[in-house]
Amino acid sequence: MGKVARMLMATPFTTVQSWWRQTFSAPTRDETTTLYRDWRNRFLWQRLRLWLWLALMCLLSFTLRDIYGLFFPFAELQQLPEVLRTQRLVINIAMLLSILICFALHKTKLGRHRPDLLFLGSSWSISLASQLFATIRGFALPDTIGWSLLFLSQAVLMPVCWILHLLTQVSVLIYYFGVNTALGLKTPMPEHPEIYNVTFILYIFWFCIICDIGVYLYDRLQRSEFYARQELESAYQKLKVAEAKYRSIFENAVEGIFQSSPDGHYITANPALARIYGYSLVEEVTANFTDIEQLYVDPNRRAEFVRLMEKYGSVSEFESQIYRRDGSIVWISEKAYAVRDEQGKLLYYEGLIEDITQRKQTEEELRVFFHAVSHDLRNPVLGSLMVLKNLLSRPEENISISRSILERMIQSSDRQLNLINSLMEAHVSEVQGVVLQRQPVQLLTVVEAAIADLEPLLEQNQAKLTNLVSADLPLVNADPTQIWRVFSNLIVNALKHNPPGLVLTINATRKDDKIYCTVSDNGVGISQQQSDRLFDLYFRGASIGNSVGLGLGLYLCKQIIHAHGGEIGVNSALDTGATFWFTLPIS
Repeated sequence: MGKVARMLMATPFTTVQSWWRQTFSAPTRDETTTLYRDWRNRFLWQRLRLWLWLALMCLLSFTLRDIYGLFFPFAELQQLPEVLRTQRLVINIAMLLSILICFALHKTKLGRHRPDLLFLGSSWSISLASQLFATIRGFALPDTIGWSLLFLSQAVLMPVCWILHLLTQVSVLIYYFGVNTALGLKTPMPEHPEIYNVTFILYIFWFCIICDIGVYLYDRLQRSEFYARQELESAYQKLKVAEAKYRSIFENAVEGIFQSSPDGHYITANPALARIYGYSLVEEVTANFTDIEQLYVDPNRRAEFVRLMEKYGSVSEFESQIYRRDGSIVWISEKAYAVRDEQGKLLYYEGLIEDITQRKQTEEELRVFFHAVSHDLRNPVLGSLMVLKNLLSRPEENISISRSILERMIQSSDRQLNLINSLMEAHVSEVQGVVLQRQPVQLLTVVEAAIADLEPLLEQNQAKLTNLVSADLPLVNADPTQIWRVFSNLIVNALKHNPPGLVLTINATRKDDKIYCTVSDNGVGISQQQSDRLFDLYFRGASIGNSVGLGLGLYLCKQIIHAHGGEIGVNSALDTGATFWFTLPIS
């Protein structure tokens, strides 16, 4: 056959096949289709039990009628052929037995897993039982009422899988028309001996068609609804996953996340925002803040926030100071935008809040540091530069320099070197920590060495120092060089911050498993505000005047003592002197 002929023959077939698929096949989705088939099998298995009970009661009612008719004949049954009047009870009893067998099979694993086979078996056991009996007895039985009840009850109670319904109907009709025609059997009714007539065929045909169309439409509707439910469930699960993910981000975010109303109260807040404000529960933030303006140290900041929102619709890096729950002040940075409806009406503000207090402190320390560098390093360099320029301005070729000028230049260079070394030490201790060479140390030896090294400075400041450290103290597990630096820095710090004639006392006593060391003076003292920041990096006391230094000495003392596992602090007030103390572990 030629290619053109094959194409001409294939076209009608393809058209019919496409129409069949579009009409009688729902869209297939592998996983969903499998789930629907499982659901349909469970539905069919459950409804089969109900149908079997209904069929059993229906057959019992007809059986009771026939038993009653044996003793008290019904006039309406007298018109039936003799063979049907006498044998109908046997047919009903046979069908009852088949129903009971189907009940037993329904409870088995086969009945649960293959309800389609049980459907066909139960249907055929009823419809074909009477046909087999009639064939054996030598006549054809057009059981119009029985078939109508059977097909209708199945379509109403089990309206799924229309192919099963079609198979049961076609099987009975093929047996009735095929077997009876092949055997030449007639009906037992003299007025209608033929096995078929036009009215009977039309009735059976349209009755079956209506039942099958109803089953098909219901099955298709159920499939569509099942697919819709599966898609809805899938969308709901995805929504739950997305909600859980975003809820996790919301709950565990480092930044505070909020929604606030235009009139100034929080609608929603996350735990991070509660922590920033000093609260343990989110509900406390939304309940306590009825006016966000109360948060700001400067009340005008809220008005500025609202003004920028109205003008630009958003703000970024809006920095302000706010009060926490305990009254302390912290810095925050806000990033927010205005949320409006379709008509442009403002609904609420939404955004992020970050605690930038540490960054602000770092910026302040850097500001102090750069000021100290520009001041403390600039002065020695300018002094040396002025001396060199004065020398260079002389006309002679060979310039003689006095010893005093050289000493001044050396001192200036030493000061610059000491400042640079202090910066490097502070950086190394900040990044790497203090490196210790521990060994058993006798404190008296270290203190005496520090005093000896500072003897010229003590004489220059007319200071009197008393050493009360006893030689009987236990040994401490420490780095002697670093401990020498602590004592030296504390003595030099006292001399720098007080006028000449200072009285100093060094002492050390045992307290439990540590040695408690003190360096006391009778100087001008230190205010509480200064004491709180005295050991911070680059902090310099107000009484330091024009002293050359970056405020690194006490910071390094703290780093050294903490590296040893001890503590350091100061007890002082204005005009009462100061006592610096620190502890060291005993070996």
